[in-house]
Amino acid sequence: MERNKEIYKVTLVGGAVNVVLLVFKFVAGIVGHSAAMVADAVHSLSDFVTDVIVLVFVHISGKPRDKGHDYGHGKYETLALTIIGVSLLAVALGILYGGVMKIVAWINGAELLPPGKLALWAALLSVVLKEATYRYSIRKARELESQAVEANAWHHRSDALSSIGTAVGIGGAIFLGQSWTVLDPVASIIVGLFIVKVSYNLLRDGIGDLMEQSLPEDVEAEILRLAASVPGVMEPHDLRTRRIGNHYAIELHLLVDGDLPLRDAHDKASQVENLLRSRFGPETHVAVHVEPEEIRRNRKGVKGV
Repeated sequence: MERNKEIYKVTLVGGAVNVVLLVFKFVAGIVGHSAAMVADAVHSLSDFVTDVIVLVFVHISGKPRDKGHDYGHGKYETLALTIIGVSLLAVALGILYGGVMKIVAWINGAELLPPGKLALWAALLSVVLKEATYRYSIRKARELESQAVEANAWHHRSDALSSIGTAVGIGGAIFLGQSWTVLDPVASIIVGLFIVKVSYNLLRDGIGDLMEQSLPEDVEAEILRLAASVPGVMEPHDLRTRRIGNHYAIELHLLVDGDLPLRDAHDKASQVENLLRSRFGPETHVAVHVEPEEIRRNRKGVKGV
């Protein structure tokens, strides 16, 4: 529960910053006639929506195991990560469409209004506040080992970086004269492309975990190495791994001397389980199957060291 309280705190801080910025950006974008700033405001609005998503899904994922969820509710946090990715992609496509339409209109002779300086100040303020929020959120995400908070942190960073592009575009459109007002929608397109990249990374990780994607190869190699380090354990194999929210699920087979008493073989398995939980966290799900060495030594399809 303490972990959830910390996640709520981080998310609420980010949400407060997002509310301030999205109101300021919308006003500055509309009053200042800046497509790039309106795009940036929409980005901040998506940040606020994802803050709400994180709060809801982290509350659900923090529930203990029950009769209908033997592995707990951790996947809800991964689902939040995926929803954030989808929302970002939708925002990006809308921004790209709006920017392209303005550039097409400019090419066809339409005159674009130069953005006002209020829009430039809003962009600069966004860079400072969102970068500070990112640094705070990413530090907490790593302390709490939360996928959702880390995804939200990168959402803050994407907003900070997109605001830099926005500031450059708006500043160019203001100070270089009427013939350069097209830089404003160009900046909005750059913002959109950057958000597409961020959303792709989030969706790749979120969907991968929802589809039971295995843990990274280096993590699996470490699991096998740790299991093999227990005296009397030979050739850990048939390793299966996945992520459940911010926890790991690990299943593997071990070879032991077939003449060992059942109690001793059980102790070997328990040592491996305890070692893995001490490395990857007490909530790690570990299932170990022990096999007699002489029977399984030549087993085909071994996934081992």
